[in-house]
Amino acid sequence: MKIRKEKNPIVLKNTDLETTTDFSNIVQLIQEARNRAFSKVNEELVQLYYHVGSIVSAKVATGVWGDGTVNELANFIDLRIPGIGGFNRRGLYRMKQFYETYAVGSDCYSAWLNIQVKKKQNSIVSPAATQLKRSKLKKIEIVS
Repeated sequence: MKIRKEKNPIVLKNTDLETTTDFSNIVQLIQEARNRAFSKVNEELVQLYYHVGSIVSAKVATGVWGDGTVNELANFIDLRIPGIGGFNRRGLYRMKQFYETYAVGSDCYSAWLNIQVKKKQNSIVSPAATQLKRSKLKKIEIVS
């Protein structure tokens, strides 16, 4: 069993309040950038799962692929990209299910469209007069 050494706490010497604030701001910038990066990675993964699911769904639906072919795909991915997780047989079928749940024309997609239409119908728009703005040249411009 490997024993991990605890890091000694870092003590800042001779730092005034302004410097500490600057340090905190930099740490906050790092954390925000890191969160945006995680978000982008998650977005890419969702798109990947959706796309892989669409391929598997189409092949299975047309009878080109069966359960054995999906297993072969999982093994093929494991051979080509060792150690990658989530692309086993079960994961591939979950991607297929994800695609079928959210694809254009699915019940979920139709429900989402209905919600969007209702949002537009219920949105409050201010009168045109409040959307107009006078410029310095006394021309009226539409502000969106």
